Amino acid sequence: MASQSTHHVFVYGTLKTGEPNNHVMKDPENGKATLIGNAVTVKKWPLVIASSYNIPYLLRCEGKGHSISGELYSVDDKMLSMLDDFESHPKYYLRTEEDIELTSKSNDEKTKKRLRAWIYFLKDYREELLQRPYIANYSSKGDHGLEYVPSNENI
Repeated sequence: MASQSTHHVFVYGTLKTGEPNNHVMKDPENGKATLIGNAVTVKKWPLVIASSYNIPYLLRCEGKGHSISGELYSVDDKMLSMLDDFESHPKYYLRTEEDIELTSKSNDEKTKKRLRAWIYFLKDYREELLQRPYIANYSSKGDHGLEYVPSNENI
């Protein structure tokens, strides 16, 4: 039996703990996902909420916005493939590898640990999305008042 590869994946939206799609990360039928801890992107990116479903979109426009807060997972090949399907990579979202820093309180080291992780960016977007308010730490029930609306498609 071939050994499974593991991959670091940074999630910043509805896949985070306590968010509407976190069940995807927990379902063993999807593969294995182990939460490593809280993390932030090293680079600044615009994270906006848009569409009639109030979806959080990370836009590939380096230097605008904030260092984005999220969670770092270690996932197996099966989960990575499932996440690619879930995020419609490479058609709708594009998975790219970026630097992140672990920020977990359990990390007693004074220097933050920097890692490379896969992040899903909205592939093609209208320039007007850059005019929307940028957020640094997404929560569906945040004070922005734009609660995520699940689609009828259950994955």
